[in-house]
Amino acid sequence: MNIKRTGRLIVFEGIDGTGKSTQLPLLAQYLESKGFMVTVTREPTDGAIGQKIRALYSSRENTTPEEELQLFLDDRKEHIEQVVGPALASGKVVLCDRYYLSTAAYQGANGFDPLEIIKRNNFAPKPDIALIFEQPIETSLERITTSRGEALNDFEQADSLKKVSAIFDMLDFPCIRRIQANDTIENIHRKVIEAVADSLEGLPVNS
Repeated sequence: MNIKRTGRLIVFEGIDGTGKSTQLPLLAQYLESKGFMVTVTREPTDGAIGQKIRALYSSRENTTPEEELQLFLDDRKEHIEQVVGPALASGKVVLCDRYYLSTAAYQGANGFDPLEIIKRNNFAPKPDIALIFEQPIETSLERITTSRGEALNDFEQADSLKKVSAIFDMLDFPCIRRIQANDTIENIHRKVIEAVADSLEGLPVNS
């Protein structure tokens, strides 16, 4: 997908329970305080296809792995056309909670070749920075079940998360910055700011 991009795309990746959803709005607030124009978004989206994906959280039994993967691809195409592409073209910093590296990891754990999945996402703009949040799986499960008080969904089972974590560990692209997430919110926020700082050079800011 040919997008004239003057903005930056920063994506938040990692297994569930690593604190991505806490850190993303903190970074958004920080960037806005520095005068950057920011768009906050997520995948799966809140659109019709994204809602189909979220329905899989409670039951994946009636969807084949290929059908599930295709839903993620279709949702992403729509997301790029409607949200990500226009924001990048207008010089904004796009902060996205999950992107195609998550698809590679989670669908890779579901039986696909992770690198082949990334090839199938060649329509998607490459991230300027991909923050992969890392911590022990046991800590993530504890956060989900105890801190959040949630039951584990079909994507969050321990055996599956081990496979997902292993795939995230093997990914090696220049855009990746690894964030050790087993720390205080303040310390992690500082690490995130340091990880993205260089990519923001040259972007317009509001005075």
